[in-house]
Amino acid sequence: MIHRRSLLAAAALAPVAAQAAPPRLEAANLRAPKSAARAKLPLVLLDPGHGGKDPGAIGVSGTFEKHIAFAAAQELQRQLLGAGRYRVELTRGRDVFVPLEDRVGDAERRGAALFVSMHADALTDHAVRGASVYTLGATASDAQTAALARRENSADRFGGPAFADTPPEVARILASLVRQETRAGSARMARSVVGELGRDVGLLQNPSRHAGFVVLKAADIPSILVEMGFMSNPVDEAALRKADHRGRIAGAMHRAIDAYFAQVPTLRVAG
Repeated sequence: MIHRRSLLAAAALAPVAAQAAPPRLEAANLRAPKSAARAKLPLVLLDPGHGGKDPGAIGVSGTFEKHIAFAAAQELQRQLLGAGRYRVELTRGRDVFVPLEDRVGDAERRGAALFVSMHADALTDHAVRGASVYTLGATASDAQTAALARRENSADRFGGPAFADTPPEVARILASLVRQETRAGSARMARSVVGELGRDVGLLQNPSRHAGFVVLKAADIPSILVEMGFMSNPVDEAALRKADHRGRIAGAMHRAIDAYFAQVPTLRVAG
């Protein structure tokens, strides 16, 4: 027997699933023909959370986080590519499971200049709503963030840059300096995103937080995780299902990315 609740959940998922469905051949990455000039543009790697057998958080009306994250990442990619100032790729171009370690490794292999992981969490308290931004930390900034990190993490890894033919003590110093600079860059990006999101969407109290997220552990790539809202809150879930709301989130993140790269003199940005 097919239960009425199952039918309602399937119906609730249909609109977002349709919006999130990528074109054939993973064309969602919207890769433009390579050129010498384009190759010099910084690579922004967008990471739609979850996927495939991992639905992520499930909203109060049955919406899957994986569909929301993918649709929002596609919209941000579309906006960034439209500006012509970046190369932009996704860690997954379709509804497929990608382990956290592979997402981090993908960013390192591709030489990303910035890594942005996109999510929409759920809590037992359905009254909590609002966006928030997370960076890597040795300890969690609060109990809620610690719980979020535990849910998001399935393994632990800290990838570091390789220093070939370098004495071990020198390599340790260089690695430490790289990590310090990476974390400083992540913090700058997080502040920028919080400021821009606050103009267009509601924010969680104390929206800038940190914890030991596996997906943020690329030692030499500034990385942030953006929780666009709470699937457990009916208002947030309903908003995240709407393309115009995801467009506002993407627009805010686009402005934040522009502001971040404007402060990074070693990376040339066209325009």
